[in-house]
Amino acid sequence: MNWEALLSLRRHGDTTKRIRKEQDEIRLGFEVDYDRIVFSSYFRSLQDKTQVIPFSKTDFVHTRLTHSLEVSVVARSLGRLAGKELLKRHPHLQEVHGYQPNDFGAIVAAAALAHDIGNPPFGHSGEKAIGHYFESGEGKQYQPALTKEEYEDLCRFEGNANGFKLLTESMEGTPGGLRISYATLGAYMKYPKGSLPRKPSAHVADKKFGYFQSEKEFYAEIASEMELAKGTGNHRHPLAFLVEAADDICYTIIDFEDGINLGWISEDYALEYLIKLVKDRMDTEKYAGLKHTSQRMSYLRSLAINSLIIDAVNMFLAHEEEILKGTFAHALLDKSKYKAQMDDIIAISVDKVYRSDEVLQKEIVGYKVISTLLSAFCTAAANKLHNKTTTYDELILRLVPQGTPMVENSLYKTILNASCFVASLSDGKAMELAKKMN
Repeated sequence: MNWEALLSLRRHGDTTKRIRKEQDEIRLGFEVDYDRIVFSSYFRSLQDKTQVIPFSKTDFVHTRLTHSLEVSVVARSLGRLAGKELLKRHPHLQEVHGYQPNDFGAIVAAAALAHDIGNPPFGHSGEKAIGHYFESGEGKQYQPALTKEEYEDLCRFEGNANGFKLLTESMEGTPGGLRISYATLGAYMKYPKGSLPRKPSAHVADKKFGYFQSEKEFYAEIASEMELAKGTGNHRHPLAFLVEAADDICYTIIDFEDGINLGWISEDYALEYLIKLVKDRMDTEKYAGLKHTSQRMSYLRSLAINSLIIDAVNMFLAHEEEILKGTFAHALLDKSKYKAQMDDIIAISVDKVYRSDEVLQKEIVGYKVISTLLSAFCTAAANKLHNKTTTYDELILRLVPQGTPMVENSLYKTILNASCFVASLSDGKAMELAKKMN
């Protein structure tokens, strides 16, 4: 892999190459990506989607929207710091092509902003609920009519793949979806593979999958443009490591903070663990002068995030050669000097937050809601495809907003569209529709 190809400004439908030096510095192409994501309906729906706590009425608790905004801010810093050093190592990128440190920041920030855009309602339990519907529920009836890859897409429904679909899907009047630059799409793609074949691999890029069969050809075009292809597979775009690091930093620290604000994690206990993470950078005199827990929490959070940003950038730069070769197999923070402290914090969050009775009970409700919606929309869409619609099916399909892809020329795409529509719903909207159906 080489950086010139990896920093491609190309968009879907371009017939000529976009040259960095010819870009308008006031509105750079990579910054346009960020704007398009912010103004998309998919992004707005994140304001009512679960980060960890479903249906929380507490102002302090993060939604997918606030989480995504925070991840993008951290990602921008990671990209700019790494970009500054990369341009020193590869001066031709700046001198010949005109790339700047902020370009790296803009790419990583936009990709990070979109990193959760495809997640279903009710957090990761929403993904599991969709997969369960097809693997063990009513959706199993569709298996005989699908290829192994198509059926696997549904049984292992993946928010990352759905996000790529939303960002790139052509619809009437909008070819190429949001028409995001290939560099940003590459940075977004943490798992550059389809659902099959499953690869029993220790490489972090093989942990999940990143695109459905419906987007396989377009991802192949992107991978070819940026020279990511390797044999029968693809390398991970180097900047995806920074997007992943930004997400890891935020959920480690911020989910922990949510647990403190909800009173599920003892404040004194929590602050002690954060101090372990930042003790080398603390101004003890300043900390002692802070009067309120919220002030101390804010100070420690800021130090923790800054420490992890610097460490992640150092790790990225130290392993740049391996990353460009595709041989670096780890998330950056898995190699962090702070890993032990992060593991301690995550363990507390798992015990006190992720497995709390409130979260588990509401995830169960979400499971039932998603099953109800999938049963209605998949049945109605499939019946429409086969010209067998009932009056009830027609009523169900009228609930789908105009312009939303639904019935297509194959059962796979039709059922996938129905599933992706359910995944696009906010927590509140999903609950509302399920109640109407019941």
